[in-house]
Amino acid sequence: MPFQITLSHCDAPASRGRRHRAGSCMRFDGSKAYVATPDLTIAVNAAITLERPLLVKGEPGTGKTVLALEIAKSVGAPLIEWHIKSTTKALQGLYEYDAVSRLRDSQLGDARVHDIRNYIRRGKLWDAFVADQRPVLLIDEIDKADIEFPNDLLQELDRMEFFVYETGETIAARQRPIVIITSNNEKELPDAFLRRCFFHYIRFPDPDTMRAIVDVHFPAIKARLVGEALTLFYEIRAVPGVKKKPSTSELLDWLKLLMVEDFGPETLRERDPKKLIPPLHGALLKNEQDVHLFERLAFMTRRDAR
Repeated sequence: MPFQITLSHCDAPASRGRRHRAGSCMRFDGSKAYVATPDLTIAVNAAITLERPLLVKGEPGTGKTVLALEIAKSVGAPLIEWHIKSTTKALQGLYEYDAVSRLRDSQLGDARVHDIRNYIRRGKLWDAFVADQRPVLLIDEIDKADIEFPNDLLQELDRMEFFVYETGETIAARQRPIVIITSNNEKELPDAFLRRCFFHYIRFPDPDTMRAIVDVHFPAIKARLVGEALTLFYEIRAVPGVKKKPSTSELLDWLKLLMVEDFGPETLRERDPKKLIPPLHGALLKNEQDVHLFERLAFMTRRDAR
């Protein structure tokens, strides 16, 4: 059964000197739109209690990014998203100083040049620190950036403040945001960074959990179709040599197509060697190597059947 998200706040005032740590009594219990396993809810609540970033790893398509979206939507908190690219620098999350624009304006005689604040562009961490309501801050796919990127954010995420050298001011968090950091394990993260996070690995859903996920997205789908589709889906994932195993999101796309094209469970149940590749397999198999693998398996099956 899917869980519910509830949000509770402590009535006791925050301790003196801990103004950005208020709201730690928020609690996550899953949602109707997001099937959260008990170990995931425990991890989220532990990170909130410890007031540490939650580092979430797992296969692509296992719901790491959606977790932050669903928490924010369900508790009514503002969501601030920072999607990391290979060229992203840590300082961009704090602020950027646009010296080029200031030089251009000075050449044009613009009066704005006398106030350097006009050329400071706030980053996502700055937005999260000054938010009026405690936000959820998503740092998505942190492993895409340079190896030094996580280390460059250690102090800011730990102390919840940073210094703006151009203006001489310190930006401190009004309240500590709930920080969700996702990683696809493309590269190892530094130990010093890992020590400051609460870690959770989202295991690939078992068939029962996957059926619950399907029910959330397609409540009217036929149970027999789901049963046959899941059997075939997990068989594909178990084939040795598959380069890109289909994910949860790809299964949902495939089921949607099966319903639109009105495929019945009997079509998926067929074990005709000539039809070893599943119908609409483009939703599940995403590279030519895997398609060729299943074509070779079909050829070998036909040959052995002679």
